[in-house]
Amino acid sequence: SAVYVLPPGFVESSCRSRIFWMKLNKLLLQGKFFQLEINDPNAGPILLDEKLASRCGYVLSEDVWGNPVFRASVLGCHVANEADELFSLTVNIKVSSFSSMRAAVTYVYPMYCSYSSWASREIVCEENYMEVSVKTDVPAVSNDYTVAWMSALPETQNVAYQLWQLMFVSPSGRKRIMVSDAAKLGYSFNNTLSRVYLRAPYHSNESDTSVVSGVNMNMVTSTSMYRQRWLLLLIDTTVSCPVDGISFTDTALTWTVPSVIPTLVVQESTFLSRNILMGVDDRVIVNPEEKNYLLEHNETLIRITIPIGAEGGKLKSSVSGGVYGVIYSIALFLEHTWTDTDWQTTKYTVIKSITTPFMPQIPTVINNTLPEERLFNVAFGHFLPDVSLVAIAVGNVPFTLREAQRQGFKIYETPFSNRTKGFTLEISFDDPYVLKEYVNRNETKYTLLINYTISVGEEMTLYYHSAEVECVIADIELPAAVGYCDDENLYLAMPTLGLHQYWNLYVGNKLLNQHLVLTNGYLAATNSTHLILQIPLFAVGVIYEEVSFQKIKARFDVALRKVRTMETLEMFSVSCSFNSSAFIICHPDGTVMISAQMKTVPAIDMSKTKLRDSSCKPREYNEAHAFFKFHVTTCGTSVRFEGDHIIYENEISYEKETLPGQSVPTITRDPDYRLTILCYYRAKETLVLGALPSDPSTSPTFGSGTMVSRSNIAVHRRTRQALNVVSRVSKDESFVEFYEPNVEILKRPGEPVFLEVELKDESPGTELYLEDCWVTGSLDFNSTPRWNITVDG
Repeated sequence: SAVYVLPPGFVESSCRSRIFWMKLNKLLLQGKFFQLEINDPNAGPILLDEKLASRCGYVLSEDVWGNPVFRASVLGCHVANEADELFSLTVNIKVSSFSSMRAAVTYVYPMYCSYSSWASREIVCEENYMEVSVKTDVPAVSNDYTVAWMSALPETQNVAYQLWQLMFVSPSGRKRIMVSDAAKLGYSFNNTLSRVYLRAPYHSNESDTSVVSGVNMNMVTSTSMYRQRWLLLLIDTTVSCPVDGISFTDTALTWTVPSVIPTLVVQESTFLSRNILMGVDDRVIVNPEEKNYLLEHNETLIRITIPIGAEGGKLKSSVSGGVYGVIYSIALFLEHTWTDTDWQTTKYTVIKSITTPFMPQIPTVINNTLPEERLFNVAFGHFLPDVSLVAIAVGNVPFTLREAQRQGFKIYETPFSNRTKGFTLEISFDDPYVLKEYVNRNETKYTLLINYTISVGEEMTLYYHSAEVECVIADIELPAAVGYCDDENLYLAMPTLGLHQYWNLYVGNKLLNQHLVLTNGYLAATNSTHLILQIPLFAVGVIYEEVSFQKIKARFDVALRKVRTMETLEMFSVSCSFNSSAFIICHPDGTVMISAQMKTVPAIDMSKTKLRDSSCKPREYNEAHAFFKFHVTTCGTSVRFEGDHIIYENEISYEKETLPGQSVPTITRDPDYRLTILCYYRAKETLVLGALPSDPSTSPTFGSGTMVSRSNIAVHRRTRQALNVVSRVSKDESFVEFYEPNVEILKRPGEPVFLEVELKDESPGTELYLEDCWVTGSLDFNSTPRWNITVDG
């Protein structure tokens, strides 16, 4: 591969204390592959891999922003050392568009570091290795440690002449090996002009684990031994580093490191902490409190607390198990300098990259809807900058952002505090994709169903979230009806706006439609704004409030009911008084009222008119009219069936006055007079009756149960054993479809129940009268609560 000049901004490097730091710009590596080679002054370039890195004091990782980072100890295997003060290292950066690294471009990057303020002992706890270096003029063995260390002296008699050897002490015993053999185990040992250093991997066979002030420590206890002529040099190269000490809350992360590490401080009574520094990446933070960091220490612990999302780290959006959340990462280092009698000065450096676990952050939907503007305004957040909205569904209809904009939806980003953002959607109430439901008396409930599709993080993982926003406003005007009358009709006029959309008109319990108008003899006329309903005085549905001699006070009611629930909102009524000399009124309850006009020659005495039963006389009368009121079950009224009708018949006749003569024939001056009265009732008629609970305190307002229609067996026995009476529950007012017996039926308060009782006996002299009819909550006739439908007929 050829060698090229570095692109501007591709590499940044620094020298922090005794560590080389190099960072590559990830933007210039997009879509490419790279490798690092270490230039050995003697052997040439050596490819950096994990095994080489931990043995030689190198680290290759990424910073929290995803930029490749390379760190190297100045005591690394291939670092050029000038008098333990000037250090240099050359790295080859190879970049290729292919994973095989063919056709790679090579950039040669030399680094330099000046470091002369060596402490007597320096320890570095890196991510993948532990390193200790000591001055060779430091006393080898502490007087207080004489027993432990002198026990190793017999081994020193066997130390090879003029060769370094290592003595490891672990729970399994002592092990003495040559430096060349230690390298095979992943260790690196060497001496410089004035120092000896040992680099060890974590969790080697020769290491041990202990807990210091609640923190797990990995340590390698070793003695470096050198013998030359009369000189026997024993150097304590023990190293101990923390392997955990990280804890998290919802708002902060805490990193804890022991202040005093017993294996490194033999005489704790002489320990004195001199300086504690903390840093982020390769920068020392002089005033941590300015960045809301907290650096605390006492006799046993050093604790660093970083708020989640604090400056210097990176919050990253993520999706786990379909849940949106964040992960916070920060690269910290801690430098602790202390003194003690044995070692004079120790500089202890720990480098730690910390990443929190996934922290769910359920997004919130903020309803800023403006009812007065009839506009939904819905904000969806809070999200980090690495999140984008890619699609949206409204009313379960998917749209890309471009399609949504063309549809008239307004979508834009809204900045929030703490460097977060949201996505705001504005849609008119009148948009066809907004659900509309008529509620209460005069209100509309507008419902906006939203499904967001969010792209999360650099991985562009898709996250889905649904929301439902409602707004109820009083924007419906209930119609007002106007009533009036003429000599023979009642009239109701009302606006048509909203009819059949929100409301229907009912006469009694029957829907006012074209069929009902034609059947009942009404006349309905509509224009662009109003409906005018003409009701003849004697049409079906007219209520006769007062009926007297030659006068009728009649009322006609039309109910305004909701289309869906049939809840009655208004009752429109027109009431008028009519002068009528002749009429017959057949009430649904069987009451008949008739004003008969007698036009006979000669005139008759109206007081002497009667019905079939001569005891049934007129209630009122004058010279030409008589007014009768009776029930179809009285006054000699007969009944017959014709098709689908029941016909009750009676007649008005005149009691003739006779003059007694001496012989037949009888002589009378009165004319013969008979007036037949007929009342027609439909054989199948639906009556609207209210059912009241016998015990309101125990009566539920809503419920379901198995509805079984039954007849009173006791009544059967009293009348006739062979009566064939069938009762059923119809599904609607048409009485065409019926529920099967023992079927659970759910009814809401105010919702009608259609009951039918039918006499199937074909005997012409048999009639059916409902004396008592009620509903109970169980099959027991006498159980409570009890809803009475009819009482005593």
